[in-house]
Amino acid sequence: MDRSQKADSVAELNATFNEVGVVVVTRNLGLSVAQSTELRSKMREAGATYKVAKNRLAKRAIEDTDYVGIGDFLTGPTALATSVDPVAAAKVIIDFAKTTDKLEVVGGSMGSQVLDADGVKALASMPSLDELRAKLVGLVNAPATKIAQLSTAPAAKLARVFGAYAAKDAA
Repeated sequence: MDRSQKADSVAELNATFNEVGVVVVTRNLGLSVAQSTELRSKMREAGATYKVAKNRLAKRAIEDTDYVGIGDFLTGPTALATSVDPVAAAKVIIDFAKTTDKLEVVGGSMGSQVLDADGVKALASMPSLDELRAKLVGLVNAPATKIAQLSTAPAAKLARVFGAYAAKDAA
């Protein structure tokens, strides 16, 4: 890799660090090509990315970003999982790490908050942004539905009373 390629790689990583909500650092302990491909496809489905980056270049790229705290994690054969949704990358990595012992979660960062491996696991157990949005919509929608039901209930009761009187008079 020549200097221009290294500079491009650092610039690309820096742009990624400035856009994402979470970075998870993993240690690759011998993933096969098939396992790596499977992990990358699961990451794409979740709206996240998984990239192997040279540690020295990644350390340069995190300078002047919120993720400067993960510099200590960048030793050995590492890879970076990133996503805009603060939970997506952590969920996929933790789920995949449960299926193989060849992927180790080293730590990560959510903005300037540095997380150890247990912190990443706790982050993965939280609901995703989409799940939280769905719950919020449900909570907002529920009172409106109840108000609509309450406003129609008196009319329905009156209709039943009138129907009962009509049936009584007809008999």
